[in-house]
Amino acid sequence: MRESSISSTSSPVVGVSVWQHSALVSLLLAITLSFIVQPTDAFSFVPSRAAQTLSRASVSHNARHYSKQTHHLTATPLSKTTTTSLSMKSNTQPPPYPVRVTVLGGGNFGLALATVVAKKGVPTTLLVRSEDVASHINENHRHPRYMSDICLPRMVRATCDKKSALSDATYIIHAVPVQYTREFLNSVKDDIPPNVPVLSASKGIETSSLGFMADILKECLGEDRSYAFLSGPSFAREICEGVATAVVIASEDLMLADDLADLMSGEDFAVFTSRDVIGVEVGGAVKNVIAIAAGMCEGLGLGTNAMSGLVTRGCGEMRRLGIYLGARPSTISGLSGVGDTFGTCFGPLSRNRRFGYRLGKGETAAEIRESMTEVAEGVDTSIALVKMIKERCKGYRLDLKYPILFGMADIIEGNMKPMEGMKALMNFPTRMENYDERF
Repeated sequence: MRESSISSTSSPVVGVSVWQHSALVSLLLAITLSFIVQPTDAFSFVPSRAAQTLSRASVSHNARHYSKQTHHLTATPLSKTTTTSLSMKSNTQPPPYPVRVTVLGGGNFGLALATVVAKKGVPTTLLVRSEDVASHINENHRHPRYMSDICLPRMVRATCDKKSALSDATYIIHAVPVQYTREFLNSVKDDIPPNVPVLSASKGIETSSLGFMADILKECLGEDRSYAFLSGPSFAREICEGVATAVVIASEDLMLADDLADLMSGEDFAVFTSRDVIGVEVGGAVKNVIAIAAGMCEGLGLGTNAMSGLVTRGCGEMRRLGIYLGARPSTISGLSGVGDTFGTCFGPLSRNRRFGYRLGKGETAAEIRESMTEVAEGVDTSIALVKMIKERCKGYRLDLKYPILFGMADIIEGNMKPMEGMKALMNFPTRMENYDERF
């Protein structure tokens, strides 16, 4: 009698209803697919094509959202460990759904990042100021002025039409120098679709507001979209030439950082992620000032010992400022801090280092600026940094805590000559190397 009472809608498994059985089968299928992998090397695996196809079909591209907005092109993560739709692909393949990237700024670094994305097969638009420049890039696949010997990928096109460049963008990469950012963003903000995330590659501090890029972006484009920040030792020419490069992308929205890392990573461009936005911003700003000091040291002919000591002490000031502003020490010692500092201070392609070298040779800051065709961000950042430190950092004798940063501002403003500044550093009162760690 008990067996005959079982409903005709029951599962073949005794005591389990049809819908429960169906859910169980679906769960087992998902678990099985998660183990269908194909090796890429001795230590890493990616899901097989079958698993990828079924996984993509099982979620709506409209479902996934970044922490601050609904995003219409990616898939909803099922758990913290679920692989995103971008990260399930091979690093050399484009995303499995339509993506379009717009790069704001046609300078060296804008060209470099456009190259990185376009090499992944992603349609990439450069928004430039001049119609002549746009036409030259589209016809010749080269910029007429910046790195004109570098051939750009065919997937890169240029325009000066804001609406056409921004209306269908999935991601926006901002590569306009910091001091020109606010004016530029105000001119295009009405054409940027809501919720489209922005990746900033600009480094420094705005002289008028004493704000970092995170502050400027939120003030100009609002706080209802997600932002990310790219930094690290990355000379534009080497990126375009395919030289191995490693950078970090920081965002409060780690899901966005992961997707951007997957979008941009390739065989010669490694992207790491972080949540420490302020740490990445501090490193990107301070390293340019240290690079000017390093170049000045070389221009004065002071040798390797002096330059190495100067750069090391400069990194100490970067760390001190970063920690005060809430950065993690590991970020300062990573790619965006010490790593970028080494590249900028010792690399022959650094504009800030060249600026410092000419200072050491006797030219004034005004003379050097007048003859430069590219922006050395560290010049304005140096003056802004000192103002910001005085405004935000409370305490006794700030000039003793940041002697290199304060000294470089004095030299750039013409209040002190380069050799006088170097002598002042050498005659600095003897203290513990890291006095703030004496306990």
